[in-house]
Amino acid sequence: MTIAIMQPYIFPYIGYFQLINAVDKFVIYDDVNFINKGWINRNNILVGGKAHLFTIPLQDASQNKLIHEVALAKQDPWQKKLLKTIQQSYQKAPCYQKVFDLIEEIVNLEVGSINELAIHALQKTCDFMDIGTEIVPSSTIYHNTHLKGQDRILDICKQEKANHYINPIGGMELYDRGKFENEGVKLNFIKSISCPYPQFKNAFVPWLSVIDVLMFNRSEDIKKQLEAYELI
Repeated sequence: MTIAIMQPYIFPYIGYFQLINAVDKFVIYDDVNFINKGWINRNNILVGGKAHLFTIPLQDASQNKLIHEVALAKQDPWQKKLLKTIQQSYQKAPCYQKVFDLIEEIVNLEVGSINELAIHALQKTCDFMDIGTEIVPSSTIYHNTHLKGQDRILDICKQEKANHYINPIGGMELYDRGKFENEGVKLNFIKSISCPYPQFKNAFVPWLSVIDVLMFNRSEDIKKQLEAYELI
């Protein structure tokens, strides 16, 4: 079995979905500390030909809380604002209506935490992209928060009887390939390859939220994008 483990991000870039698509089981790492100004509750979309950061407001977010403990802000109509921005920016995109309907369904879900929203968004988006990988939250299964770093990752691999672990390329300095191999787990790092596509008449802006990819690419092109990576 091949697995990957990542924190939940809201509408992440295509590389995140490449990782999900590359494995048999994808573990949402939601019982680790929340990271301020990370990608858990924000991402970039295309507005006026440039990257525009949107942020989903949170209630008393803190790095002293675990991700699944962080609540969405109350009394903040962020959904309407985000949907209006997406509508104004993408309404002339070739795949606009189906994708907008998907996003509208996701953001209007009545949930209390950013974790619930992000996991729901990931699952719905995977379904939309025809990715069948099983997605599970770490907070409900592994009970190993006493472990840290790669020891905890290896423990999850052992519990899942996984013999192959794939991590984003940014973690190359965090994990010891020899230690994984000694535990019977092959370790690879995934490196995304940029696949430019038309974004109206603008110069291509890479690595935006998957929202942008879905707005401009039909299903056959999305499948090609999902395979645009190399394992190192």
